[in-house]
Amino acid sequence: MELKPSPFAPTDYPDMDALDGFRLGVAGTGVKYKARNDVLVVSMPEGASVAGVFTKSKCPSAPVDWCKGHLAQGRARALIVNASNANAFTGAAGVQTVTTVAQAAADKVGGKPEEVFLASTGVIGEPLDPAPIVNCFGALFDEGKQDASWMDAARTIMTTDTFPKMATASVDIDRVEVSIYGIAKGSGMIAPDMATMLGFVFTDAVIAPDVLQALLSKHVETSFNAITVDSDTSTSDTLMLFASGAAAKRGCPAIEDADDNRLVAFSAALSALLEDLAKMVVRDGEGASKFLEITVTGAQSDGAAKRVALSIANSPLVKTAAAGEDANWGRVVMAVGKAGEMADRDKLTIWFGPHRLASNGVRDPNYSEEAASGYMKQDELEIRVDLDMGEGQATVWTCDLTHGYISINGDYRS
Repeated sequence: MELKPSPFAPTDYPDMDALDGFRLGVAGTGVKYKARNDVLVVSMPEGASVAGVFTKSKCPSAPVDWCKGHLAQGRARALIVNASNANAFTGAAGVQTVTTVAQAAADKVGGKPEEVFLASTGVIGEPLDPAPIVNCFGALFDEGKQDASWMDAARTIMTTDTFPKMATASVDIDRVEVSIYGIAKGSGMIAPDMATMLGFVFTDAVIAPDVLQALLSKHVETSFNAITVDSDTSTSDTLMLFASGAAAKRGCPAIEDADDNRLVAFSAALSALLEDLAKMVVRDGEGASKFLEITVTGAQSDGAAKRVALSIANSPLVKTAAAGEDANWGRVVMAVGKAGEMADRDKLTIWFGPHRLASNGVRDPNYSEEAASGYMKQDELEIRVDLDMGEGQATVWTCDLTHGYISINGDYRS
């Protein structure tokens, strides 16, 4: 089906030139999409580091199992991503597909199959023939062929996305500039349980695998684990971080310790980049017309605050109220009450943007229906809740729920 572009689609994109140590190739198999690319190959030098976080679903895809099974060795030579078929719930055939694809890619780069990482996105339960993917490798791994762009890469991994998701940052490590590039895809089946889509981040810095893993595991909690579109966690959720080490040629030191002070700026930049990509996924939520930032303060702990915030963000009643531009703060009260965390009705305070709507267990004495309703007409909305129970706080991001979501998912396999 033809998807209507998100109202939050970017009008411009960051400049992302070639990143030292990574080669990109894209191709179309024609299996589902007849006029676009659906296979991405990223090759990298021997010794490149890798880290990853994956879905906690008990029904993971074959590529997720493959990646989790080989992540501990910490090294990568290639990343292969295909769109249109998730290779999930495909049994022994799915395992054979990932094994075949990994071996074929390893043969091309001169590495081991366990150094090839895979991700698939698309329909669940359909067998994935490896042949159309492997048949692309001759051209994709040809060093004589011009590399694809990062925009090409971001577009290739899209399914129901309406715009490519890209972000970049530059930072110094011991006075040597390194770059961080990120691409992601995701629009529906988005809920925080790590990860909540497909996301791939690349840097030319020289960072050991265990340090990369510590950074990714930390910052995913305030980015991809703090978003939700529809409360559904995919079988294929994957977020990976690769470091080529190519900046060593420019004098960049190797970082072997997660507590190294030289990582402070890099860590902050990575955190911001992941949050940027995560927000793009929400802004492209299927059928979305509103972007919501939900902040909870005064909880007994940060974890409790996050659980309350997610209860609000995942509530169909809150999300449809946002879609209908209805300042129905009672639905927020409902979502707080069902979250299972400590809360006291008579201490609760709720704001929609700058407007305090409820306090001390009743409607605020200065409440203005006209002002609150006017605020709800904005494209981007802030909901704040103070529980007045402690020091815990958290922010999550979501979108509204519209008829567009139903239309997209009702026709998904058509």
